[in-house]
Amino acid sequence: MLDPAAVRAHFPALDPLNHGGAVPLYFDNPAGTQIASEAMSRMQDYLVHRNANHGGASRASRESDAMVHDTRAALADFLGAALPEEISFGQNMTSLTLHVSRCLGAELSPGDEIVLTRLDHDANVSPWLLMAKDRGCTVRWVDFDPGDCTWCADELSRQVTKRTKLVAAGMASNATGTINPVAEAAKIAHDAGALFFVDAVHYAPHGPIDVASIGCDLLACSAYKFFGPHVGVLWGRYALMDRLSAYKVRPAGDTPPDKWETGTQSFESIAGTAGAIEYLEWLGRRFGAVASSAARKEALKAGMEAIRDYEESLSTAMRDGLSSTRGLRIYGITDSGRMDSRAPTYSFTLEGWKPRRICEELDKAGIYASDGNYYAPEVTTRLGLEGAGGMVRVGAAHYNTLAEIERLVESLREIAERRV
Repeated sequence: MLDPAAVRAHFPALDPLNHGGAVPLYFDNPAGTQIASEAMSRMQDYLVHRNANHGGASRASRESDAMVHDTRAALADFLGAALPEEISFGQNMTSLTLHVSRCLGAELSPGDEIVLTRLDHDANVSPWLLMAKDRGCTVRWVDFDPGDCTWCADELSRQVTKRTKLVAAGMASNATGTINPVAEAAKIAHDAGALFFVDAVHYAPHGPIDVASIGCDLLACSAYKFFGPHVGVLWGRYALMDRLSAYKVRPAGDTPPDKWETGTQSFESIAGTAGAIEYLEWLGRRFGAVASSAARKEALKAGMEAIRDYEESLSTAMRDGLSSTRGLRIYGITDSGRMDSRAPTYSFTLEGWKPRRICEELDKAGIYASDGNYYAPEVTTRLGLEGAGGMVRVGAAHYNTLAEIERLVESLREIAERRV
């Protein structure tokens, strides 16, 4: 079991000395986690000692290029990739998905189909809608059950046809916390001869990812959601990424990953991402079920398993506390026997309160939360909440504690007593 004190010592944002003694309660983690000290140190070290552009003759440039390659290797271990060259960097997941969707679209024809789900973040919806519009493709939708905010593989299978060329789905919903059956989805897509794209942004800080086990063709995530800086990460099977034509400037390389990285990268952010992986490796070696001689890949898996196991208690406490608050309605899975099918992310409405006002009241108590649709408008529209300000979202990370959840619930109960 994780030791919260030891974990929190790796996050400067959680040090009372950096807040005048009162640390905010960070429950806006689904919008972006706090950054590990290892990531900060790596960024500072890069900017001081090897801040240079790519491909130069100088020592700093050579060291910068080596750092980028080493970070690719670290992320390959984190995601279960076969090669470091299968990892590409970008400004964020959205930019990378827009880029790769345009490149995939160049191979599609009018009448071809793509399958999307209404449970996804718009970064895994709009890029494909735009591509479909440009290429004259048909979009087929997988609906979700508004009762528990889940979709099933059978529903996906009904939408996939012999004309389907791409299926895109999130590994977990950033709006409701639902963990989706992506391995089953990959098989359905491949049986139809289609590619399968996974948005793993929301899932990445909560459990291990193995692209081989999922069976996907492409997967994207963002380091600022797993304790690093703002940078996007795209994994793609090497043969696919090598075959596809990329929209790029002429001097860029013609093979992965160079052909997929548009313009000068944020090298300091890439260095920081290596620091985030370094932290997760420490976590696995300290708290995971792994031998001291284990390779980094095994240590990372053990670290993410330790996070998942610790967060189970946080998720249960959050569900129980929210469920017992008068007038509060949770959207998503709440059944005790299905908690392994959700991340510790909860969205809710509170009778008599607008979501924004709730977040403002929580902020006064030093508690951070999110409101609105969290860039998942298909979700709030399907739930009939888009025109009413969406929902309030609170999400735990492994540096949160049960005591913090108690404070969150107490504050919400106090708010619930004050109808406005």
